[in-house]
Amino acid sequence: MIRRRASIATSVGGVRVGGGAPIVVQSMTNTDTADIDSTVTQVRALARAGSELVRITVNSDEAAAAVPHIRDRLDAAGVGVPLIGDFHFNGHKLLKAHPACGEALAKYRINPGNVGRGSKRDPQFAEMIEVACRNRKPIRIGVNWGSLDPELLTRMMDENNASAEPLSANEVMRAAVVESALQSAGRAEELGQPHDAIVLSAKVSGVQDLIAIYSALAARCDYPLHVGLTEAGMGSKGIVASTAGIGVLLQAGIGDTIRVSLTPEPNGDRTQEVIVAQEILQTMGLRSFVPMVIACPGCGRTTSTYFQKLAQDIQSHIRHRMPEWRKQYVGVEEMNVAVMGCVVNGPGESKHANIGISLPGTGERPVAPVYEDGEKTVTLKGDHIAEEFQQLVEAYVARRFNPR
Repeated sequence: MIRRRASIATSVGGVRVGGGAPIVVQSMTNTDTADIDSTVTQVRALARAGSELVRITVNSDEAAAAVPHIRDRLDAAGVGVPLIGDFHFNGHKLLKAHPACGEALAKYRINPGNVGRGSKRDPQFAEMIEVACRNRKPIRIGVNWGSLDPELLTRMMDENNASAEPLSANEVMRAAVVESALQSAGRAEELGQPHDAIVLSAKVSGVQDLIAIYSALAARCDYPLHVGLTEAGMGSKGIVASTAGIGVLLQAGIGDTIRVSLTPEPNGDRTQEVIVAQEILQTMGLRSFVPMVIACPGCGRTTSTYFQKLAQDIQSHIRHRMPEWRKQYVGVEEMNVAVMGCVVNGPGESKHANIGISLPGTGERPVAPVYEDGEKTVTLKGDHIAEEFQQLVEAYVARRFNPR
Protein backbone atom coordinates (compact mmCIF):
# COMPACT_ATOMS: atom_id res chain seq x y z
CA MET A 1 0.00 0.00 0.00
CA ILE A 2 1.31 3.44 -0.95
CA ARG A 3 1.88 5.76 2.01
CA ARG A 4 0.86 9.27 1.03
CA ARG A 5 2.98 12.25 2.00
CA ALA A 6 1.40 14.29 4.79
CA SER A 7 0.03 17.60 3.52
CA ILE A 8 -2.42 20.19 4.73
CA ALA A 9 -5.96 20.17 3.36
CA THR A 10 -7.24 22.88 1.03
CA SER A 11 -10.77 23.36 -0.31
CA VAL A 12 -11.12 24.39 -3.95
CA GLY A 13 -14.73 25.20 -4.63
CA GLY A 14 -15.82 22.43 -2.31
CA VAL A 15 -13.32 19.88 -3.65
CA ARG A 16 -10.91 18.78 -0.92
CA VAL A 17 -7.27 18.79 -1.98
CA GLY A 18 -4.51 17.37 0.23
CA GLY A 19 -4.81 16.26 3.82
CA GLY A 20 -5.17 12.63 2.77
CA ALA A 21 -8.11 13.29 0.44
CA PRO A 22 -8.31 11.22 -2.76
CA ILE A 23 -5.95 12.51 -5.45
CA VAL A 24 -7.86 14.95 -7.63
CA VAL A 25 -7.89 14.88 -11.45
CA GLN A 26 -7.54 18.24 -13.17
CA SER A 27 -7.65 19.39 -16.78
CA MET A 28 -7.56 22.63 -18.73
CA THR A 29 -9.60 24.03 -21.60
CA ASN A 30 -7.97 25.10 -24.86
CA THR A 31 -10.82 27.33 -25.99
CA ASP A 32 -10.77 31.11 -26.13
CA THR A 33 -12.36 31.89 -22.76
CA ALA A 34 -14.03 34.95 -24.29
CA ASP A 35 -15.99 32.47 -26.44
CA ILE A 36 -18.54 31.57 -23.79
CA ASP A 37 -20.37 28.90 -25.79
CA SER A 38 -17.23 26.96 -26.73
CA THR A 39 -15.76 27.19 -23.25
CA VAL A 40 -18.95 26.02 -21.55
CA THR A 41 -19.20 23.12 -23.99
CA GLN A 42 -15.63 22.01 -23.34
CA VAL A 43 -15.86 22.40 -19.56
CA ARG A 44 -19.00 20.26 -19.59
CA ALA A 45 -17.24 17.60 -21.66
CA LEU A 46 -14.21 17.57 -19.35
CA ALA A 47 -16.41 17.39 -16.26
CA ARG A 48 -18.46 14.54 -17.77
CA ALA A 49 -15.21 12.69 -18.52
CA GLY A 50 -14.29 12.99 -14.84
CA SER A 51 -12.25 16.16 -14.44
CA GLU A 52 -12.86 17.34 -10.88
CA LEU A 53 -11.25 20.76 -11.38
CA VAL A 54 -11.00 22.64 -14.69
CA ARG A 55 -8.56 25.46 -15.39
CA ILE A 56 -9.40 28.19 -17.89
CA THR A 57 -7.19 30.88 -19.41
CA VAL A 58 -7.87 34.44 -18.21
CA ASN A 59 -5.67 36.58 -20.40
CA SER A 60 -7.75 39.54 -21.55
CA ASP A 61 -10.56 41.85 -20.50
CA GLU A 62 -12.93 39.89 -22.71
CA ALA A 63 -11.94 36.60 -21.11
CA ALA A 64 -12.22 38.00 -17.58
CA ALA A 65 -15.65 39.47 -18.36
CA ALA A 66 -16.80 36.09 -19.69
CA VAL A 67 -15.86 34.09 -16.57
CA PRO A 68 -18.95 34.87 -14.43
CA HIS A 69 -21.22 34.12 -17.40
CA ILE A 70 -19.47 30.79 -17.93
CA ARG A 71 -19.96 29.98 -14.25
CA ASP A 72 -23.66 30.89 -14.45
CA ARG A 73 -24.19 28.78 -17.57
CA LEU A 74 -22.49 25.78 -16.00
CA ASP A 75 -24.51 26.11 -12.80
CA ALA A 76 -27.73 26.33 -14.79
CA ALA A 77 -26.77 23.09 -16.54
CA GLY A 78 -26.06 21.37 -13.22
CA VAL A 79 -22.30 21.27 -13.79
CA GLY A 80 -20.72 22.33 -10.53
CA VAL A 81 -17.08 21.64 -11.41
CA PRO A 82 -14.86 24.38 -9.87
CA LEU A 83 -13.09 26.71 -12.29
CA ILE A 84 -9.47 27.78 -11.82
CA GLY A 85 -8.28 31.02 -13.40
CA ASP A 86 -4.92 30.78 -15.16
CA PHE A 87 -3.24 34.20 -14.94
CA HIS A 88 -0.02 35.40 -16.56
CA PHE A 89 1.49 38.87 -16.96
CA ASN A 90 -1.69 40.93 -16.40
CA GLY A 91 -3.61 38.99 -13.74
CA HIS A 92 -3.40 41.85 -11.26
CA LYS A 93 -5.07 44.22 -13.74
CA LEU A 94 -7.78 41.79 -14.76
CA LEU A 95 -8.78 40.87 -11.22
CA LYS A 96 -8.95 44.55 -10.29
CA ALA A 97 -10.94 45.56 -13.39
CA HIS A 98 -13.33 42.58 -13.25
CA PRO A 99 -14.19 41.80 -9.64
CA ALA A 100 -16.96 39.39 -10.71
CA CYS A 101 -14.29 37.25 -12.38
CA GLY A 102 -12.38 36.83 -9.12
CA GLU A 103 -15.59 35.97 -7.30
CA ALA A 104 -16.67 33.34 -9.84
CA LEU A 105 -13.37 31.47 -9.87
CA ALA A 106 -12.64 28.82 -7.26
CA LYS A 107 -8.87 29.29 -7.32
CA TYR A 108 -6.25 31.53 -8.93
CA ARG A 109 -3.14 30.13 -10.59
CA ILE A 110 -0.26 32.61 -10.24
CA ASN A 111 3.03 32.11 -12.09
CA PRO A 112 5.75 33.89 -10.06
CA GLY A 113 8.01 33.95 -13.12
CA ASN A 114 5.83 36.36 -15.07
CA VAL A 115 3.72 38.19 -12.51
CA GLY A 116 5.98 41.21 -13.01
CA ARG A 117 9.54 42.25 -13.75
CA GLY A 118 11.94 44.15 -11.52
CA SER A 119 10.33 46.68 -9.19
CA LYS A 120 6.85 45.77 -10.51
CA ARG A 121 7.00 42.14 -9.44
CA ASP A 122 6.29 42.45 -5.72
CA PRO A 123 3.45 45.01 -5.87
CA GLN A 124 1.71 43.17 -8.73
CA PHE A 125 2.02 39.87 -6.88
CA ALA A 126 0.63 41.58 -3.79
CA GLU A 127 -2.36 42.88 -5.72
CA MET A 128 -3.34 39.35 -6.73
CA ILE A 129 -2.90 38.02 -3.20
CA GLU A 130 -5.02 40.90 -1.88
CA VAL A 131 -7.89 39.86 -4.18
CA ALA A 132 -7.50 36.21 -3.17
CA CYS A 133 -7.64 37.16 0.52
CA ARG A 134 -10.63 39.43 0.02
CA ASN A 135 -12.56 36.73 -1.86
CA ARG A 136 -11.28 33.95 0.40
CA LYS A 137 -9.96 31.99 -2.55
CA PRO A 138 -7.05 29.54 -2.54
CA ILE A 139 -4.16 30.09 -4.92
CA ARG A 140 -1.76 27.86 -6.79
CA ILE A 141 1.78 29.07 -7.02
CA GLY A 142 2.54 27.54 -10.39
CA VAL A 143 6.22 27.68 -11.32
CA ASN A 144 7.15 26.66 -14.86
CA TRP A 145 10.75 26.29 -15.96
CA GLY A 146 9.85 27.83 -19.31
CA SER A 147 9.05 31.10 -17.54
CA LEU A 148 11.26 30.89 -14.47
CA ASP A 149 12.00 34.19 -12.70
CA PRO A 150 15.18 35.32 -14.53
CA GLU A 151 16.43 37.42 -11.61
CA LEU A 152 16.25 34.49 -9.21
CA LEU A 153 17.89 32.13 -11.68
CA THR A 154 20.70 34.60 -12.47
CA ARG A 155 21.42 35.19 -8.80
CA MET A 156 21.54 31.47 -8.04
CA MET A 157 23.76 30.82 -11.07
CA ASP A 158 26.18 33.55 -9.91
CA GLU A 159 26.26 32.13 -6.39
CA ASN A 160 26.89 28.67 -7.77
CA ASN A 161 29.74 29.86 -9.99
CA ALA A 162 31.41 31.40 -6.95
CA SER A 163 31.08 28.16 -4.98
CA ALA A 164 34.08 25.97 -4.27
CA GLU A 165 32.15 22.95 -5.58
CA PRO A 166 29.70 24.29 -8.16
CA LEU A 167 26.70 22.26 -9.25
CA SER A 168 25.77 21.65 -12.86
CA ALA A 169 23.59 24.23 -14.60
CA ASN A 170 20.69 21.75 -14.61
CA GLU A 171 20.99 21.17 -10.86
CA VAL A 172 20.91 24.93 -10.27
CA MET A 173 17.84 25.24 -12.47
CA ARG A 174 16.07 22.54 -10.45
CA ALA A 175 16.98 24.32 -7.21
CA ALA A 176 15.74 27.64 -8.62
CA VAL A 177 12.34 26.13 -9.49
CA VAL A 178 11.98 24.86 -5.92
CA GLU A 179 13.11 28.16 -4.40
CA SER A 180 10.73 30.16 -6.60
CA ALA A 181 7.76 28.10 -5.42
CA LEU A 182 8.68 28.18 -1.72
CA GLN A 183 9.67 31.85 -1.62
CA SER A 184 6.49 32.90 -3.42
CA ALA A 185 4.33 30.84 -1.08
CA GLY A 186 6.10 32.39 1.91
CA ARG A 187 5.55 35.87 0.51
CA ALA A 188 1.87 35.12 -0.06
CA GLU A 189 1.51 34.13 3.59
CA GLU A 190 3.26 37.34 4.69
CA LEU A 191 0.62 39.23 2.67
CA GLY A 192 -2.22 37.44 4.47
CA GLN A 193 -2.94 34.35 2.37
CA PRO A 194 -3.74 31.48 4.78
CA HIS A 195 -1.25 28.63 4.90
CA ASP A 196 -4.05 26.18 4.16
CA ALA A 197 -5.13 28.08 1.02
CA ILE A 198 -1.96 27.54 -1.01
CA VAL A 199 -1.16 24.78 -3.51
CA LEU A 200 2.23 24.46 -5.22
CA SER A 201 3.23 23.17 -8.63
CA ALA A 202 6.59 23.09 -10.38
CA LYS A 203 6.13 22.06 -13.99
CA VAL A 204 9.00 20.89 -16.19
CA SER A 205 9.07 18.77 -19.34
CA GLY A 206 11.79 16.29 -18.37
CA VAL A 207 10.83 13.20 -16.36
CA GLN A 208 13.98 13.09 -14.21
CA ASP A 209 13.76 16.85 -13.57
CA LEU A 210 10.12 16.45 -12.51
CA ILE A 211 10.94 13.67 -10.06
CA ALA A 212 13.90 15.53 -8.54
CA ILE A 213 12.06 18.84 -8.15
CA TYR A 214 8.90 17.43 -6.61
CA SER A 215 10.90 15.18 -4.29
CA ALA A 216 12.70 18.28 -3.03
CA LEU A 217 9.45 20.23 -2.65
CA ALA A 218 7.77 17.38 -0.80
CA ALA A 219 10.67 17.23 1.67
CA ARG A 220 10.57 20.96 2.42
CA CYS A 221 6.88 21.85 2.78
CA ASP A 222 3.44 20.53 3.64
CA TYR A 223 1.50 22.42 0.97
CA PRO A 224 -0.63 20.25 -1.33
CA LEU A 225 1.25 19.56 -4.57
CA HIS A 226 -0.25 19.63 -8.05
CA VAL A 227 1.81 17.24 -10.17
CA GLY A 228 2.17 17.07 -13.92
CA LEU A 229 4.67 17.09 -16.74
CA THR A 230 4.32 20.25 -18.81
CA GLU A 231 4.52 20.14 -22.60
CA ALA A 232 4.45 16.33 -22.40
CA GLY A 233 3.75 16.02 -26.13
CA MET A 234 1.33 14.19 -28.40
CA GLY A 235 0.04 10.65 -28.50
CA SER A 236 2.02 7.81 -26.99
CA LYS A 237 5.03 10.02 -26.24
CA GLY A 238 2.98 12.36 -24.05
CA ILE A 239 1.15 9.50 -22.35
CA VAL A 240 4.31 7.49 -21.63
CA ALA A 241 6.31 10.49 -20.38
CA SER A 242 3.48 11.68 -18.13
CA THR A 243 2.87 8.21 -16.76
CA ALA A 244 6.56 7.66 -16.06
CA GLY A 245 7.01 10.92 -14.16
CA ILE A 246 3.69 11.06 -12.35
CA GLY A 247 3.74 7.34 -11.57
CA VAL A 248 7.13 7.47 -9.84
CA LEU A 249 6.02 10.42 -7.69
CA LEU A 250 2.69 8.83 -6.80
CA GLN A 251 4.48 5.62 -5.80
CA ALA A 252 6.56 7.74 -3.41
CA GLY A 253 3.35 9.22 -1.96
CA ILE A 254 3.88 12.62 -3.63
CA GLY A 255 0.97 14.37 -5.33
CA ASP A 256 -2.44 15.65 -4.25
CA THR A 257 -3.77 16.64 -7.67
CA ILE A 258 -2.56 15.60 -11.12
CA ARG A 259 -2.93 16.74 -14.71
CA VAL A 260 -1.76 14.94 -17.83
CA SER A 261 -0.88 17.76 -20.25
CA LEU A 262 -1.33 16.13 -23.65
CA THR A 263 -1.13 17.94 -26.96
CA PRO A 264 -4.31 16.82 -28.75
CA GLU A 265 -4.38 15.78 -32.38
CA PRO A 266 -5.80 18.50 -34.68
CA ASN A 267 -9.47 18.76 -33.71
CA GLY A 268 -8.80 15.95 -31.24
CA ASP A 269 -10.75 15.17 -28.09
CA ARG A 270 -9.52 17.20 -25.11
CA THR A 271 -10.99 14.65 -22.70
CA GLN A 272 -8.20 12.15 -23.45
CA GLU A 273 -6.00 13.81 -20.83
CA VAL A 274 -8.68 13.20 -18.21
CA ILE A 275 -8.98 9.53 -19.15
CA VAL A 276 -5.21 9.02 -18.99
CA ALA A 277 -5.00 10.70 -15.57
CA GLN A 278 -7.78 8.47 -14.26
CA GLU A 279 -6.13 5.37 -15.67
CA ILE A 280 -2.81 6.24 -14.02
CA LEU A 281 -4.52 6.50 -10.64
CA GLN A 282 -6.67 3.42 -11.16
CA THR A 283 -3.94 1.11 -12.44
CA MET A 284 -1.81 2.12 -9.43
CA GLY A 285 -4.66 1.21 -7.10
CA LEU A 286 -5.07 4.75 -5.78
CA ARG A 287 -8.62 5.45 -7.01
CA SER A 288 -11.37 3.79 -9.01
CA PHE A 289 -13.22 5.69 -11.73
CA VAL A 290 -14.62 3.23 -14.26
CA PRO A 291 -14.72 -0.57 -14.50
CA MET A 292 -11.42 -1.92 -15.79
CA VAL A 293 -11.43 -3.94 -19.02
CA ILE A 294 -8.75 -6.63 -19.06
CA ALA A 295 -7.87 -7.83 -22.55
CA CYS A 296 -5.09 -10.05 -23.87
CA PRO A 297 -2.63 -8.60 -26.40
CA GLY A 298 -3.18 -11.33 -28.99
CA CYS A 299 -0.73 -13.83 -30.47
CA GLY A 300 -0.52 -16.50 -33.14
CA ARG A 301 -3.45 -18.26 -31.49
CA THR A 302 -5.70 -15.24 -32.10
CA THR A 303 -5.42 -14.39 -35.78
CA SER A 304 -8.94 -12.98 -35.73
CA THR A 305 -9.41 -9.36 -34.62
CA TYR A 306 -12.82 -10.14 -33.20
CA PHE A 307 -11.75 -10.10 -29.55
CA GLN A 308 -9.91 -6.79 -30.09
CA LYS A 309 -13.02 -5.15 -31.48
CA LEU A 310 -15.15 -6.60 -28.68
CA ALA A 311 -12.74 -5.28 -26.04
CA GLN A 312 -12.84 -1.84 -27.67
CA ASP A 313 -16.63 -1.85 -27.91
CA ILE A 314 -17.07 -2.96 -24.30
CA GLN A 315 -14.64 -0.32 -23.05
CA SER A 316 -16.45 2.39 -25.03
CA HIS A 317 -19.81 1.16 -23.77
CA ILE A 318 -18.63 1.24 -20.16
CA ARG A 319 -17.28 4.80 -20.46
CA HIS A 320 -20.50 5.92 -22.12
CA ARG A 321 -22.67 4.32 -19.44
CA MET A 322 -20.50 5.21 -16.43
CA PRO A 323 -22.02 8.65 -15.68
CA GLU A 324 -25.46 7.04 -15.31
CA TRP A 325 -24.17 3.92 -13.54
CA ARG A 326 -22.34 6.13 -11.04
CA LYS A 327 -25.62 7.86 -10.19
CA GLN A 328 -27.53 4.57 -9.90
CA TYR A 329 -25.17 2.05 -8.31
CA VAL A 330 -22.72 1.97 -5.41
CA GLY A 331 -19.21 0.72 -6.18
CA VAL A 332 -19.71 -0.04 -9.89
CA GLU A 333 -16.43 1.75 -10.72
CA GLU A 334 -14.54 -1.13 -9.06
CA MET A 335 -15.88 -3.78 -11.44
CA ASN A 336 -13.42 -5.75 -13.60
CA VAL A 337 -14.40 -7.05 -17.04
CA ALA A 338 -12.26 -9.53 -18.99
CA VAL A 339 -12.32 -9.97 -22.77
CA MET A 340 -9.92 -12.76 -23.70
CA GLY A 341 -8.97 -14.18 -27.09
CA CYS A 342 -8.17 -17.89 -26.64
CA VAL A 343 -8.21 -20.88 -24.31
CA VAL A 344 -4.69 -20.41 -22.84
CA ASN A 345 -5.46 -17.67 -20.31
CA GLY A 346 -9.04 -16.87 -21.29
CA PRO A 347 -11.01 -19.00 -18.82
CA GLY A 348 -8.63 -18.24 -15.92
CA GLU A 349 -8.64 -14.46 -16.46
CA SER A 350 -12.40 -14.50 -16.98
CA LYS A 351 -12.88 -16.31 -13.68
CA HIS A 352 -10.76 -13.71 -11.85
CA ALA A 353 -12.87 -10.86 -13.25
CA ASN A 354 -16.34 -9.92 -12.05
CA ILE A 355 -17.61 -10.82 -15.51
CA GLY A 356 -15.53 -12.13 -18.39
CA ILE A 357 -15.74 -13.80 -21.77
CA SER A 358 -13.27 -16.20 -23.35
CA LEU A 359 -13.52 -16.00 -27.12
CA PRO A 360 -12.34 -18.84 -29.36
CA GLY A 361 -8.83 -18.61 -30.75
CA THR A 362 -7.63 -19.93 -34.09
CA GLY A 363 -8.79 -23.52 -34.58
CA GLU A 364 -10.78 -23.61 -31.31
CA ARG A 365 -14.46 -24.48 -31.07
CA PRO A 366 -16.58 -21.44 -32.10
CA VAL A 367 -18.07 -20.93 -28.66
CA ALA A 368 -17.46 -18.27 -25.99
CA PRO A 369 -18.06 -19.18 -22.31
CA VAL A 370 -19.01 -16.32 -20.00
CA TYR A 371 -17.99 -16.30 -16.33
CA GLU A 372 -19.58 -14.25 -13.55
CA ASP A 373 -17.88 -14.09 -10.16
CA GLY A 374 -15.79 -17.15 -11.01
CA GLU A 375 -18.59 -19.38 -12.28
CA LYS A 376 -19.49 -20.18 -15.89
CA THR A 377 -23.02 -18.94 -16.47
CA VAL A 378 -23.63 -19.24 -20.21
CA THR A 379 -21.92 -20.07 -23.47
CA LEU A 380 -22.42 -17.67 -26.37
CA LYS A 381 -22.18 -18.62 -30.03
CA GLY A 382 -23.29 -17.30 -33.38
CA ASP A 383 -23.14 -13.84 -34.98
CA HIS A 384 -24.35 -11.73 -32.05
CA ILE A 385 -21.83 -12.54 -29.32
CA ALA A 386 -20.86 -8.87 -28.87
CA GLU A 387 -24.42 -7.62 -28.43
CA GLU A 388 -25.31 -10.50 -26.11
CA PHE A 389 -22.23 -10.00 -23.94
CA GLN A 390 -22.98 -6.28 -23.68
CA GLN A 391 -26.48 -7.13 -22.44
CA LEU A 392 -24.99 -9.56 -19.91
CA VAL A 393 -22.73 -6.79 -18.58
CA GLU A 394 -25.73 -4.49 -18.16
CA ALA A 395 -27.67 -7.21 -16.35
CA TYR A 396 -24.69 -8.01 -14.12
CA VAL A 397 -24.31 -4.37 -13.06
CA ALA A 398 -28.01 -4.10 -12.19
CA ARG A 399 -27.91 -7.34 -10.20
CA ARG A 400 -24.51 -7.11 -8.53
CA PHE A 401 -24.33 -3.51 -7.30
CA ASN A 402 -26.63 -1.94 -4.76
CA PRO A 403 -28.79 0.97 -5.92
CA ARG A 404 -28.10 4.39 -4.44
